[in-house]
Amino acid sequence: MTKIGKFRDPAAERRYFAAYARAMAECPEPSALFDVETRHGTTRVYRYGGEDPPIALLPGLMATSACYAALIPALAEQHAVYAIDTLGEAGRSVQTAPFKDIRDRVSALDDVFDRLGLTSVHLVGGSTGGWHAVNQAIHAPGRIASLGLLDATTVSAPFARKVFWYGTPAAVLDSERLWRRFVTWSAGEDVFDQPAARLVLAGIRSYRARVPFQVCPDEADLKSIQVPTLALFGGRSVVHDSTAAAARLESLLPRADVEILPGAGHYLYLQPEDRELVIERLLKWVAQAALAPE
Repeated sequence: MTKIGKFRDPAAERRYFAAYARAMAECPEPSALFDVETRHGTTRVYRYGGEDPPIALLPGLMATSACYAALIPALAEQHAVYAIDTLGEAGRSVQTAPFKDIRDRVSALDDVFDRLGLTSVHLVGGSTGGWHAVNQAIHAPGRIASLGLLDATTVSAPFARKVFWYGTPAAVLDSERLWRRFVTWSAGEDVFDQPAARLVLAGIRSYRARVPFQVCPDEADLKSIQVPTLALFGGRSVVHDSTAAAARLESLLPRADVEILPGAGHYLYLQPEDRELVIERLLKWVAQAALAPE
């Protein structure tokens, strides 16, 4: 990559940040916010709670910190929670140098943890955020205490073909009807009018991302992961074969805790009962990993 991500034009940027404000209004008030300087730009980080050990949240594609609004209050009761707008995508992070490859993106996030003084991070990623978390554990594991993967995509299984069958016509034609069909299909129900979903669509429409293509890590790289790993998959997820993804990850990381939530779709914590289960699993996993010998 030789270019950097940017908004299409000032009007698109204004429309996007109006949607951003509406989605972020669903989150609790942060105790602090940071624009962290890295070698590839500034990364926006929202801090919640106040106690260690720290949990860092990596969002799905174009989803920003806002996608964790439903999880932050419970997690922040016991931990310092750092919600991150992914550098190179739409959000409050601002890219200033190109990413040549995945390792550059890893370096940028490692810079964030370094500048914030975080040395033992429990890294949680949903969807594409799970892919970022895995790459961090592969290429820069020194600051990572554990991984929590929430229906992580392109880690142990590729995207389903229907992602492109539904997504490509919506993107090309930029039709509200087709986007609603895609979002409803991927979520398992019609969440198209929710602020977090509208924000993702605003990012797709308004921002030109210039990032390395999202592909599954090599088998040897996955096997190299040493940090404790919790991987939750949605039994009803349609964006990939979650059963195959879970089985392959379990075979490559035999010490990982891999679980399929049978009633959940790709957005694991969309339903209250699944949300409670995800929070319970994450908090228990972080507590166990924090006690594990280094």
